[in-house]
Formats: sequence, structure tokens, C-alpha cells
Amino acid sequence: MTENAKHYKPSEAEEYMNDHQIAYFKDKLQQWKEELARESVETLHHLQEDAHNEPDMNDRASTETDRSLELRTRDRERKLIVKIDEALARIKDGSYGYCEETGVPIGLPRLEARPIATLCLEAQERHERMERVHRDD
Repeated sequence: MTENAKHYKPSEAEEYMNDHQIAYFKDKLQQWKEELARESVETLHHLQEDAHNEPDMNDRASTETDRSLELRTRDRERKLIVKIDEALARIKDGSYGYCEETGVPIGLPRLEARPIATLCLEAQERHERMERVHRDD
């Protein structure tokens, strides 16, 4: 990445999803994925190091709780990596940055906050309202 690209920030004053914005979000997604992969390897090493049995029942319970929490976190991160890969595929096919329901731009602020977003804010709110209605049944 060039020095200028490192300091680039997408702006709403420029054309939406131009080459610079696409490159910016692609890099952001790839860096996020690499960070998650590194953390996953660290967790694996940590779990292997802590594989010994604790003689005290309370210590053992605490260790198992910590281990369970770490594994749940890694599972969420594994699912997140799948979503990152899907976002990278959308970049490749040219659909990244556009709502999968309405086709309208998702918007730079939303993509900055959640680069894996697939819905514009209005569609996301509609989706969440529908989930609440069906969850209450």
C-alpha cells in the first residue's frame, strides 16, 4: 500500500464506491480478517498451554469457564471471517456498498462502522423490527 493510500479516508464528496473507496474497504476487510486469524492462533496456543489439570475444584471450574468463553468468542470470530469473505466477494463482483434488498447505497458512515454490512440503514431497521415481531410470537 502506498503512503497516500494509508492516509486515505473515503469522503461523501467523491463518487460513491470509486476505485479508491473499493481499495480502502478491501484493505480494511483484509486487515480485519488477518487480525482475527492471528487471534485465533493465539487462542489455540493458549488453550494448549493451559491443558493441564487443576487440582482444586474451584480452579478447574474457573479454567473451564474461561476456556468456554474463549471458544465462544472464537466461534463468533469464525462466523465473522465468513462474513468478511462474503464482503470481499461482493467487492470482486461489484455489489459491495449497495443494499442487497433495495440496491441503494449503504453509505460510507455505515460501512466505516460495519464494513461487512449488506443492508442500508432503513432495510436493516425494517429487518430488526420484523425480527422483534416474530420473536414476540
